[in-house]
Amino acid sequence: MTKNLYIVTGTSKGLGRALVEMLVENPDNQVVGISRSAVSSGDNYQHVAIDLSNIQELVYALPEIMPKGNYDKVILINNAGWIGEICPMGKLDPLGIEAIHAINVVAPAVLMNAFVNTFKDVNATKIVVNISSGAARKAVDGWSGYCASKAALNQMTLVAEEESKLHGYGIRYFALSPGIVDTPMQENIRNASAEDFSQIKKFKAFKSENQLSTPEDTAKKLILLIENENKFQEVLQDVREF
Repeated sequence: MTKNLYIVTGTSKGLGRALVEMLVENPDNQVVGISRSAVSSGDNYQHVAIDLSNIQELVYALPEIMPKGNYDKVILINNAGWIGEICPMGKLDPLGIEAIHAINVVAPAVLMNAFVNTFKDVNATKIVVNISSGAARKAVDGWSGYCASKAALNQMTLVAEEESKLHGYGIRYFALSPGIVDTPMQENIRNASAEDFSQIKKFKAFKSENQLSTPEDTAKKLILLIENENKFQEVLQDVREF
């Protein structure tokens, strides 16, 4: 019988893909991956093809995403995220504003809500890791949607941890800043207009000077956090600190 259930969003590329490739190596793990593009990763991987900006589609798929069972561990990793349009207020597409908050805040909230509802009474190790960003605590020009949505994700994670303690759900919550990882999101940032993003040179230098972490190294840190969750007392964590 499968011992561990991992639910991971954003599995088609970057950190999510690296994470899935590591998790499926253990036959005791059942991995449910969520992204628009399908990924094939073995017999213990199940893919759910969803655009996380479509909240109605996500809600409809919740029973498939949250399979009930007797597990030793149930882990939700809200990894999917979008940088959105990189440009200042006044130039943003209104629908883009809606989409970034749907992907970065609403979808994780829907999944966290379903996770609690499904597993709160299950006698297992229960952990939710939301992939946040250092931008949640900074004002970065051109990133209003990203900074605001990651700040909201942090606060939502803190509230969920407090609720878990108050109601005895036994769920640990973490909002994890992954550092600067060599992913397609970094490519999008480097392709921004200097007119719309004042820090473009700095982000190009991260790549040219080999200062980016690999998705694989960051995935290892995330797994380290999950496997040693009792050693991490704070909700807000940063991979560069452990």
